[in-house]
Amino acid sequence: MRGSLFTALAGALLLAQDVIAQQPVSVAGFKAPTFVLRRDGNSNYACKCYPGDYCWPNNGQWQKLNNTVGGNLRVNVPPGAPCHNTFKGPLGDVQTYNQAECDRVTANWYDEQFQVEQPAAGLWTYFTNDTCRPTTNPADSCTLGYYPVLVIMAKTVSHIQAGINFARNNNLRLIIRNTGHDFLGRSVGWGSLVINTHGFQDIKFTENWRGSCNYNGSAVTVGAGVQAFQVLKQANAMSPPKIMVTGECATVGVAGGLVQGGGHGPLTNFYGFLADTALEFKVITADGILKTANSKTNGDLFWALRGGGPAAFAVIVEATYKTFVDKASSGVNLEINTADSSVFWEAVRIFHGYSTHFVDNGLYVYYELGIGGNVLRVHPFVGIGKTPAQLNAVLKPMFDELDTLGVAYTTSSADYPTFYALFQAMFEAETAGTSGLTGGWTIGRKDVEQNHTAIIDAFKTVTAAGSFMVGHMWSAGHGLPQNEWSSSAVNPRFRNVVDKLITIVPIDGNAPLADKAAAQQKLTYVVDGALRAAAPNGCAYINEADPFAPNWQKDFWGDNYAALLNIRKKYDPNGVFYAVSTPGTEKWEQIETGTRLCLKL
Repeated sequence: MRGSLFTALAGALLLAQDVIAQQPVSVAGFKAPTFVLRRDGNSNYACKCYPGDYCWPNNGQWQKLNNTVGGNLRVNVPPGAPCHNTFKGPLGDVQTYNQAECDRVTANWYDEQFQVEQPAAGLWTYFTNDTCRPTTNPADSCTLGYYPVLVIMAKTVSHIQAGINFARNNNLRLIIRNTGHDFLGRSVGWGSLVINTHGFQDIKFTENWRGSCNYNGSAVTVGAGVQAFQVLKQANAMSPPKIMVTGECATVGVAGGLVQGGGHGPLTNFYGFLADTALEFKVITADGILKTANSKTNGDLFWALRGGGPAAFAVIVEATYKTFVDKASSGVNLEINTADSSVFWEAVRIFHGYSTHFVDNGLYVYYELGIGGNVLRVHPFVGIGKTPAQLNAVLKPMFDELDTLGVAYTTSSADYPTFYALFQAMFEAETAGTSGLTGGWTIGRKDVEQNHTAIIDAFKTVTAAGSFMVGHMWSAGHGLPQNEWSSSAVNPRFRNVVDKLITIVPIDGNAPLADKAAAQQKLTYVVDGALRAAAPNGCAYINEADPFAPNWQKDFWGDNYAALLNIRKKYDPNGVFYAVSTPGTEKWEQIETGTRLCLKL
C-alpha cells in the first residue's frame, strides 16, 4: 500500500496555514534557500518548509527525488491506519481499512521489532500525538499527527546523499531513523522527510584491525541498520565467542543514535561506553559528502560522534567497534513486594546503598522501582566473568541486611558459559507502542557516599508523583583507563556515576494540551527536579533524559559543550540536521503546538 501512494498523492496538498510572508527570507548566519516567516505568541520565527507552504517541493520535484533514490520514496501512513476506514493525511485521503492487516497490527502493536520494521514510526508513541492507534471502530479518526510525511527507504549511500541534499536545498525538516528506538521523539516530526537507514545490514568481523586509535585487535564493522541482537548472535558464534558493548535492550541499533549518545550497557563497567570502543565511522555530512572519521582523519568529527549528540553532526553509514572475548557469567534476580511502606523503603535504602560496592566489584545491576506499588525488581544482578560463588560473595552483605530487616523477598540465580547466554536468558523483553514522558538523571559516587538519605527521599518523591524509575548501575570509569576518558565527547561526570535512572511520567500522546504541559512540568521540576537536588554530582544521558530541563547543555555534556557547539557549526552550519536539545539547537523551537520547526528571530 505505502509503495503505491507516492504517485497518487505527491501532488495533492490539503494542508494550508496562514503565513506572514510568502517569499524567500534570508536569516543571518544561515544559508538555507527559503524560510517561511511565522508569528507565534509575541515572537517572530523563520521556519522550515512544510506542506501548503509556497516553498514545499512540487510534484515534479518529488518525482525526481523518487527517481534518484530508485523508487524508494514513500508517502508515510501511520502503522495503525489499517484499522481505520480513512487516513486523512496532509497529501490527501486514503482508504486504508483492512481487517486482516488490522488484526496483525493490533496483535503486534506492543512488539518492539514490529515497530522497528515500520518505515517511520517511533517505538514509544507520545511524540506522534497518538492520532492513529489501532481501534475496533473503523470510523475513528486517523490523521498523521506528528508522524513524518514522506520517507526514503535508503538502500545505498547515494540514496542518503540525495535525501540530505534535497532536504538542504528545499529547507525541509529532515529526520534520520534506523529503529525508532528513542524516548524523546527524535524519530518522528510533523511535516518532515525521513531517511530510513535500517536497510544497511552488513556485518564484518576482523581479528586484526589496523587503523586509527593505536589499536590492533579484534573488531566489527556494522552497517547503520544493524541491531544489537544481530551482531551479538554472530559474535557469539565465533571461536572463541566474542562480545561488544551494546545497550541493555537487544533491539537497539548500534551504529546511530546509541553511539552518538554514548551507549551504555552491561559491559560498561569493563570497557566504558560504546562510544569509547569506536574505532572509525563512515558518515555523510550536511553537505552530502561521504567522509571517514577516525582519530587521524576528521578527528574533531570523530570525537563529536562519540557521545556528542544524536542526529547532530552527520549520518552514520557504518561504524567499526572493538570486540572482546566473552566470559562465563552469573546472574541473580531479586524481587521485593510488600504492603508495609516503611519496611519497603528501608529495603530500598539497603539495596541502593550498595551501589558503589556493586560497581566497584564489576557488577551491572538493572532494576525497576515503583511499578505496581511498593515493588523493587532487580532483573538481574550481572557478574561478568564471575562464578556463582563469587557473585554471591559480592551480594552477601546486602542480603544479610535484608534478612536482618525481616523483609520478604524472592530470589533466583543461574550461571552461563558466556555473558551472551546470560543476556539471552535473564534480560526480559521490552515493549513498544506505549505513551509517556521520559526523563532521567544519574547519581554520582559522592552522592551515594554523602547524601544517600536524600536520594531515597527523592525516590519517594518520584513514586508519590505517580511516576516510576528504571535503574542501571554501572561505572563508565571503572574498567576504562583514565587516559582514555576524554577520547569521547560524553560528559566527563559519567566516569564517576554509579547509577543511571530513567524516569517515566505516564500520559497519553493525544491528551489535552493542558494535561501535556502539566505532565512536562511534573517531569522537569518535581520528578527529575528531586533527583537533581539529591544528586548534585550527577548528570543526564541524552538518549534517556528530559530534553527540556533548564540546563540541558551542562546536564548532557558539561565542559565538553563549547567544543561540540563549534564542531556543529563547522559541519552543519545551516541546521540541516535537528534533534531536540543537541549542540547548536538553542534557537530552534517547535512552535504552533509542537509542529513547525523554526528559528526564533
